[in-house]
Parts: sequence; C-alpha cells; structure tokens
Amino acid sequence: MSDTPVKQQTTAAYHGQAIASFAIAMAATAIGIYRLDTDAWVRAFLAVSVLYLVTSAFTLAKVVRDRQEAGQIVSRVDQARLEKLLADHDPFEKL
Repeated sequence: MSDTPVKQQTTAAYHGQAIASFAIAMAATAIGIYRLDTDAWVRAFLAVSVLYLVTSAFTLAKVVRDRQEAGQIVSRVDQARLEKLLADHDPFEKL
C-alpha cells in the first residue's frame, strides 16, 4: 500500500481573505502614521520601520515553510527506505 502524501492547497476564499487582511492592515498602519501629530522625520522613521517589519515577516514565513518542506522530503526518503527493507525481508528464509 502506498501512502503518497497529499499536497495541501488553500481555497480561493482563504487566499483572498489573507490578501484583504494584509491590505487592510497596511492601509490602516499607513493612515495612522500619516495622521500622527508629529514631525515628518518621525513619521518617515515609523514608515520605514513598518516596511522592515513586513519584509522580515515574509522572510521568516518563507524560511519556516522551506524548513518544513525539507523535513517532509527527508521523512519521505526514510519511509521509502523502510518500505524497501520490509519488502526485501523474508521472515521464513533460513540463514
């Protein structure tokens, strides 16, 4: 029996919700920084900080996903080796 892993796919609604959520959060943050009652350099610093935070969050998410996928590949290789050993083993064979 073959246990082929099923690749998980997100639905279009979930994908759309994630994009909308990100857009709303970025817009709300941008409006909040823009309407902040302070000097322009403070608003610019906050805007650059938010952009840095967003890019580092994307990088972290990609690294976590890549590590998970690499772990799944190693797990599948180990599973294939085990299945081959079990298929080749004959418990009734005399030594």
